[in-house]
Amino acid sequence: MKINLTPTTKFENRHNGPSSEEITFMLNKIGAASLDELIDQTIPKSIQTGKPLDLPAAQSEAEFLKSFKLLASKNKIFKSFIGLGYHDTIVPGVILRNILENPGWYTAYTPYQAEIAQGRLEALINFQTTVIELTGMELANASLLDEATAAAEAMTMLHASKAKEKKNANRYFVDEKIFEQTKDLLITRSVPVGIELIIAPLSALDLTDPQLYGLMLQYPNSDGQAIDYTALLASAKANKVLVAFAADLLSLTLLTPPGEMGADVVVGTTQRFGVPMGFGGPHAAFFATKEAFKRQIPGRIIGVSVDKDGNNAYRMALQTREQHIKREKATSNICTAQVLLAVMAGMYAVYHGPKGLKEIASRIHGLAQLTGKALKSLGFEQLNENYFDTIRIKADEVQQSKIHAFAFSSEMNFRYEKGAIILTFDEVKTLEDVTAVVEVFAKSTNIKTKVDINALVDGLEINLPKALDRKSEYLTHPVFNQFHSEHEMLRYIKRLENKDLSLVHSMISLGSCTMKLNATSEMIPVTWPEFGQLHPYAPQDQAAGYYELFQNLRNWLTEITGFADTSLQPNSGAQGEYAGLMVIRAYHLSRGDHHRNIALIPTSAHGTNPASAIMAGMKVVLVKCDEKGNIDVADLEAKALEHKNDLAALMVTYPSTHGVFEEAIQEICQLIHDNGGQVYMDGANMNAQVGLTSPGIIGADVCHLNLHKTFCIPHGGGGPGVGPICVAKHLVPFLPGNPLVKTGGKQAITAISAAPFGSASILAISYAYISMMGGDGLTNATKIAILNANYMKARLEEHYPILYTGTHGRAAHEMILDCRAFKDFGIEVEDIAKRLMDYGFHAPTVSFPVAGTLMIEPTESETLSELDRFCDAMISIREEIRDVESGAADRDNNVLKNAPHTAGLALADHWNFPYSREKAVFPLPYVKGNKFWPTVRRIDSAYGDRNLVCSCIPVEEYAEVAETV
Repeated sequence: MKINLTPTTKFENRHNGPSSEEITFMLNKIGAASLDELIDQTIPKSIQTGKPLDLPAAQSEAEFLKSFKLLASKNKIFKSFIGLGYHDTIVPGVILRNILENPGWYTAYTPYQAEIAQGRLEALINFQTTVIELTGMELANASLLDEATAAAEAMTMLHASKAKEKKNANRYFVDEKIFEQTKDLLITRSVPVGIELIIAPLSALDLTDPQLYGLMLQYPNSDGQAIDYTALLASAKANKVLVAFAADLLSLTLLTPPGEMGADVVVGTTQRFGVPMGFGGPHAAFFATKEAFKRQIPGRIIGVSVDKDGNNAYRMALQTREQHIKREKATSNICTAQVLLAVMAGMYAVYHGPKGLKEIASRIHGLAQLTGKALKSLGFEQLNENYFDTIRIKADEVQQSKIHAFAFSSEMNFRYEKGAIILTFDEVKTLEDVTAVVEVFAKSTNIKTKVDINALVDGLEINLPKALDRKSEYLTHPVFNQFHSEHEMLRYIKRLENKDLSLVHSMISLGSCTMKLNATSEMIPVTWPEFGQLHPYAPQDQAAGYYELFQNLRNWLTEITGFADTSLQPNSGAQGEYAGLMVIRAYHLSRGDHHRNIALIPTSAHGTNPASAIMAGMKVVLVKCDEKGNIDVADLEAKALEHKNDLAALMVTYPSTHGVFEEAIQEICQLIHDNGGQVYMDGANMNAQVGLTSPGIIGADVCHLNLHKTFCIPHGGGGPGVGPICVAKHLVPFLPGNPLVKTGGKQAITAISAAPFGSASILAISYAYISMMGGDGLTNATKIAILNANYMKARLEEHYPILYTGTHGRAAHEMILDCRAFKDFGIEVEDIAKRLMDYGFHAPTVSFPVAGTLMIEPTESETLSELDRFCDAMISIREEIRDVESGAADRDNNVLKNAPHTAGLALADHWNFPYSREKAVFPLPYVKGNKFWPTVRRIDSAYGDRNLVCSCIPVEEYAEVAETV
C-alpha cells in the first residue's frame, strides 16, 4: 500500500453521521438518485444560491486549535477591579471538569421530559433555594439571561401586577446609582410599551405621585454604597408603589437581604458563584419575588411534584406561563433559562455551603476594607462609608491620569469616573494584590513611606451598621452542608448526572431545536483563561483576540445569511427576535413612520414571535395557514392590504414551522415590501438553509440565528444560547449599541443585552465549527440534515401519517408525525413520549406546532445506525398502539399508559401488569445492551401546580429521598 503523508481526515467527516456508502443506501430508500436531486426536490430552485459560500478553507481539528491558541494569545489578562456586576472568580475544579466540561451536562435538552431529567432539575432546585434564601424572598425562577434583562423583566412584571389603585399608573423610578448597562436595558424595554422611565437621584423620588407604580434600587449601588432601605420601602408600600432590587448575591451573606426590607422583586447575577466572566457571558441571572406573583414571574420555575407512585419528583412548574399558550397576551418572551450556568452556580453554593460562602464574602470585604485603610494612610479620601466589596476613592483628572498609567504598567484595570476611582474586589484577589494597588497609588503621589499592610490587617472585622448586618440564617438544608469534600461533591454531581438523558446516550430528535454534535474540539477553548478571565469592559486593546473573533464571525454569518452585517449582542433566540423587531422599529421611526406598528404573524409561529412583537410595541395580526401548513397567501395579502398604512413587519419562519420550504416565500416577502413593511425571518430552521439558500435570497430584511442550534453551541439543558441578528444594508445603522463600549450602528438602538457582545465566550464554539467545516462542509451538513430527515420519513410514513410535505413529497430537515387518531383508543401523544424513555430515547417535540403531533429532526450528526434505532423504537411503539386498537392490550392498563417503567418497578416483588417485565423495560433487543433507566415514574404535573414548592424539599422528606438514591 502506498503511504500518503498528507493528512486526509476532515472534521466534516467527524461531524456528519452517515458514510458515503450509507448515503447511497439512504438515497435508494427514499427514491432519489443523488443528494443534489433530493435538494432540488426539497428546496425551490428559484431560491437556491447556485454558488459556494465564500468562507475560509476548512481547518483540521489540530490546525484549528493551534491557530486559535494564537488568536487567544492576543487577549491580555489584567487583574480586574472594574466591578459593575462582573467579577473574577474561582471555578472549583470538581465543577469545571464534571459539569462545564462534561457533555453529560452540557448536551442535555430543556427538561420538558422530567422523568429523564431529575438530576438537572434537582440541581436547579438547589439554585432556586440559594437565591430564595439569600435574597429573603418566597419564590425564584430557574434563572434568566443577565442582570440587566432581569431588571427589565422586573419592570414589566410589576407594571402588569400593580395595585387596582394604580391601574392607570405608568411611571417607573430608577435610582441613578444602578449600573449603566441596566439603565440602557430599562430604556430599551420601557419605550416601546409606553412605560415612563425616570432615572434620577433618590432625592428626587416622590412616592406620593399617583402615576408612580414602581421603583428600582441597586444594592449595594454602583458607588459601592450599601444603604438601609427599610423605611423607604415601608413608605413605598403605604403608597402602593412596588419595589425591585438589583442585588449582589454574595454580599447577601453579610448584608440584610432585600426581602427582609420588604422588596417585591430581587434580581441580579450569579456570575461570581464560580462562573467565569467570559467577556460578558454566559451567566445565570436570578429573579426572586413574592408568591403573590407566581403567575406573572417570567421564565421557568422548577417545582416539586409527585410521580405515579406518590414519590417526590421534580418538574418545570406553571407551564401556563409559556408563550405558546399566552402568545400575543404574553408580557415576556423568555422561553429558556441559563441552565448550565445556573447548575454551576447552585453547585458552587452546595460545595462551599453557608459557612464557606460567608468566609469568601468576609475575605472580599476585608480586602476592600484593608485597601481603603492603606490608601487613607497615604492621604486619599474614601467617598463611601458602608460597603461590601467596592471602595470609591476621590481623585481628580490629574491624579487619575497618573494612577491609570501606573496601574496599566502593573497590568491592573480600575474603574474611573468623574472625581473618583472605584476599586471592586473579588474572590481571586489576595493580600499581594492589595499591596500592588497601594503601591500604584503611592507612586502617583511620590510618597516614599512604605505602608505596613500587615499592621493594618490586625483587628480587621466586618464593618457594617447594625441595620445592615445580616442576622437571619440561610442554606440550612442538608444539601448545602454535606458535600464539602471533593470526593463527596464528585459523587453527588455524578449521581445527578446519571439521572439525566443527554446526547451522550442517544439522539435527541427534537424538531425546531436541532440537537446536533457539540464537538470536543469546539468546546475546548471555552475554558481557556484567555477567554474566560476578561472583563467585558476591559480596554479594547486588551481584547484584541476577542475583537478578531467577533469580526471574523460577523463576516462569516453575514455571508451565510446573504445580508450586510451582523450584531452578536443578543444572548438568546428570543433576544434575537426582539432585537430584530427593535431594529425594524428604529428604521420605521427614522423615516417618520411612527404609525407603523402592525406585525403579521402566521398562526403556526413559535409563541415567542407574538410575545416579542408585543414587547417591541407592535400589535399582532394573525395570518392563517392552509391545509398543507403553508402561509395562506390570500389571507396574508388581504391583511397586508388592510393594514398597509400601518404595517411594520411580517414574522416568518423558513423553512416553515411545519418543516416545508414554502414555494411562495419570495412572493410573500415582496408582498410585505410592497405594503411598506419589513420581513423578519426566524432563524430557528437555518439548519436546512446554510449553503443552499439564505434569508437574503428569499427577500427577508433581518433574521436571528440560534447559534445553540445550527452553529453547534450546546443546549446545556436549556441554556446558554446566543441569538445574533443579521440585517440587510438599510438596517445596519440601527444595530444595537452599549452605553460603555462602542458597538452597533451609527444610529444604534439602546442595548439588548447587558454585555456589549452578549455571551462572548461561547461564540468561540460557533467560530470553531465554521472554521473546521469551511463553506463546503457547512453546505454538505445541510444536505445531510435534509437526507437524514427524509430517510426517517421514508421509514416512518408506513406506520404514521406525515402531516406536511413539500410539492415533491419531501420534508425539509424535520417532519411532523400525526398522532391525533390514536386518541380514539385512549392513547395520547404524551404516552408515546413517555414510552420512548423505555427504549432509551428522549421524545421529539410534543404538540408543536400542531397539538397531538410529534415533530422530529434528526440533524446531520446522527449515523444511519442511530436513525434506524430510533425508527425501530417508533415502529415498535406503533405496534404497541395497534395492540390497544385491536383490543389485544387493555385500553387503560398498557405499556404506553404506564410508561416510563423504572428499575424499582421492574425489580418489585409484585408485578401487577398484564404484560411482562421484559416487554416493559427491554422492548427491543438493543435496549438490553445499553439501558437508560428513568429514575421516577410518570409525574403528576397538575399536583405540582396546585401545590407549588420551588425550593429544596423539607429535611424530613429529603432524608427519605436520599435513602432511595
